[in-house]
Amino acid sequence: MKTSVPEPMEKAFSKAKKMVETAEDIKIYSHIDCDGITAGAIISTMLERMDKEHEVEFISLDKIDQLKLENDLTIFSDLGSGQATEKLSTSSSNILILDHHPSLRGRDFNYSNIQGKFLEINPLFYGINGSHEISGGGMAYLLARKFGYSDLSWMGVLSGVGDMQNSLSGKLEGLNSMILQESIQEGQIKSINDLAIYGRQTRPLFVALSYFGDVHLPITNNKTESILLLNKLGIEKKNKKEHRKLCDLSSDEKGKLFSELVKMLSREVPQRYIKHIPKLVLADSYEFLNEEPYTPLRDASEFSTAVNACSRNKRADVALNILKGDRITALDEMDILSKDHRRYLAQKIEVIENEDMIISMENLQYFEGNGIKSEVIGTIAGMILSYGDWKKPIIGFTQISDENNDIKVSLRCSRLLAYDGIHFGHIIRNVAEKVGGSGGGHSVACGAYLPADRKEDFLKLFNQCLNNKLST
Repeated sequence: MKTSVPEPMEKAFSKAKKMVETAEDIKIYSHIDCDGITAGAIISTMLERMDKEHEVEFISLDKIDQLKLENDLTIFSDLGSGQATEKLSTSSSNILILDHHPSLRGRDFNYSNIQGKFLEINPLFYGINGSHEISGGGMAYLLARKFGYSDLSWMGVLSGVGDMQNSLSGKLEGLNSMILQESIQEGQIKSINDLAIYGRQTRPLFVALSYFGDVHLPITNNKTESILLLNKLGIEKKNKKEHRKLCDLSSDEKGKLFSELVKMLSREVPQRYIKHIPKLVLADSYEFLNEEPYTPLRDASEFSTAVNACSRNKRADVALNILKGDRITALDEMDILSKDHRRYLAQKIEVIENEDMIISMENLQYFEGNGIKSEVIGTIAGMILSYGDWKKPIIGFTQISDENNDIKVSLRCSRLLAYDGIHFGHIIRNVAEKVGGSGGGHSVACGAYLPADRKEDFLKLFNQCLNNKLST
């Protein structure tokens, strides 16, 4: 695993630097998720410092084919590799792709028939895994780094966390770790090995505990049991009048909680998984030292969730402003969007639970998300995994939009299945293509787009593909 940029990759970024320096006006197209928005913020900040005229637009993957390139330089950030972007090339618009997803072209693609300059930089071309060694925002940062802007490294870290690059090992690895170290050297981030409980800065501990993990435990979705657990361990719930957060706990208290969570999980999983349990309970957390304590921007996981809340509500501009330092009105807007986002998720999850909508098949489980926004179907799938059978992946279906009745598919699974070596991103891509769709993603979180009438075919084929792959 590489923790420094390979020389051939450095040379590619040097070419990209020249393309930026010689461009008169620049358009950035970036993906509309935390990784993509943060990547766009990195490049936009870099270009502002250079006094380069530019514009940023956040788009979904299905919009790329419809683009008309009119700028001197077009930069595709956190997208473009998996699409036929070479077909968009014109003699008057050069193209630069900074992506980490699998490429349709490859490093040795013949660009002789392309009219303008076309440069694609993808870690996969250099033997670097784009799923957990570097994110789209990380690739954007490596370009900014060429101009000496190492102070933007904190956003490279945020991108990695937002893209779940740390989901398997519980820490940032590969080039992500290099970017993290540069941010630590800049005095921007503190890395802490901590309990893997979401909401370190903002959630009361007993609430955070009730949402812990994807294996069903006595405390799962049960705040009363969480309080009883804290009482049993002698951990105070309040600090004077305020509910204590995970970040308030002492090392001794965290040690007690770690031991208890390991015991609880060990009772619920087959023997062969027990060796992996500490990785489910402990993980590295990243604190942004320039942000206020007890706010969602202090912790990388919570910050990434807030950025995603903006994107899911089609307000990427709010997240962009915050990332670039415009905090006057954008923070209030982000807070409102985050609260609306949480309320929406809670309402939809309640319906799924009350109406017993999770349907189990031999090798998978799924739910019909009719009426659920396509932007959040994956988030909901992940949140309800503990309601069903963690030994199977869960799939959510919903209509893409009011204008497009094709199907958005999102899959989530327990990290324990990924430790078995199953990569659902690869499986969902193959299955989706066989039924006329497209897909891909990470081992534990992935998705696809399907023709409106191919859902049953997709389910049947996906179920068959998992025969003898899942352990009981």
